[in-house]
Amino acid sequence: MAKVKITGHASGSGVITVTAPNTSTDRTITLPDATATIATTAATDALTTRVNATNGRKNMLINGDMKVAQRATSITGQTDSQYSTLDRYTTFLSALGTWSLSKDANSPEGFSSSWKIDCTTAVTSISADSYFTAGQKIEGQHLKYGTSAAQSVTLSFWVKSSKTGTYMCELFQDDGAVKNSITYTVSQANTWENKSMTFVGNTGTAIANDNTSGLRVYWVLAAGSNRTSGTHSNNTWHTTTANRYPGIVNFADSTSNNLYIAGAQLEVGSVATDFEHRSYGQELSLCERYYEIVADVSQSAESAICYAGTCFSTKSDQVNWNYTFKVEKRAAFTLEATTGTDYYKAVNHSSSIADTAVGMTASYQPLNSVNGYITGSYSGSTEGKAWQFQLSHASAKIAVSAEL
Repeated sequence: MAKVKITGHASGSGVITVTAPNTSTDRTITLPDATATIATTAATDALTTRVNATNGRKNMLINGDMKVAQRATSITGQTDSQYSTLDRYTTFLSALGTWSLSKDANSPEGFSSSWKIDCTTAVTSISADSYFTAGQKIEGQHLKYGTSAAQSVTLSFWVKSSKTGTYMCELFQDDGAVKNSITYTVSQANTWENKSMTFVGNTGTAIANDNTSGLRVYWVLAAGSNRTSGTHSNNTWHTTTANRYPGIVNFADSTSNNLYIAGAQLEVGSVATDFEHRSYGQELSLCERYYEIVADVSQSAESAICYAGTCFSTKSDQVNWNYTFKVEKRAAFTLEATTGTDYYKAVNHSSSIADTAVGMTASYQPLNSVNGYITGSYSGSTEGKAWQFQLSHASAKIAVSAEL
């Protein structure tokens, strides 16, 4: 079969136009040809990172557009490390101020949400071992770390802050506890700025390819001398704690300080490509591998009732319920539930029984469902009796967490 080959020329304009012949037979264009590659390395990298994906996705971060917030859209008075608002994002916080975090509508063009971090109790003199970073843990990845072919990754995001100065982002590799941080500058206060940085692959230590934490992406906001007294070298993998954040701003020094992050993307390669927009449903499903709501009265059409499925009496003082997850969990999970008088009920046509809390037996739990119970001194609960499981208070909520 004949071929049509395109050959680049040094004196050419760089634009090659191919006009298809008026013919009823097929034609084949071969790129590149056997002699040379027309595309440059940078162009090739930019093109391939648009289609190459890790675990089926280009963006290794989940909820990069900050849309999903199953736990809460805002929280105040946060003083420790925890998952609190936006799904998959957590704080790494040790004895450094008090903070409010929220999903916020303030966002750059092309996005509808951001993650807002607001200082509510200031700390002007930071203790040596105090720190505040915020970010996301990522499961083990196919990045060829620990080999000479270790792949670079590029982090890109939008940031808006009331405080200008030098900030950092860091990759922390759990296997080997090695770190790599890169500085960036907030140049203009209260203005959306787009940032990107490329982290070289770690040739020294491999990432376990499993369901445990492989990499952590940190936005660094403040730290004490134990993490800032050394010498910082951009884009260098190391294990020296003092070399992590020298020169960083103290974002905790005023209650006027606030910062927004939006459009966060971590991708293979040395080029920041267009943000990978996924639908809300796709993003929610990815988040539910780590955290899923079983039942939440606030999502019900009724103000104080939400049906959560069926249940049955296993004995006179215990009613068991079961829920099959929409998404199989990453690993063994914990049950999270609010408590209060008569929050949870087993009801049928003629009677009901109620309790303040729900629980589960940690043993024997599969990854695709939860088997729980409510207990108490019940009248009318006989072994084998069927009930409907109901949440019966406006604040009642049950969820499961399998976070990294």
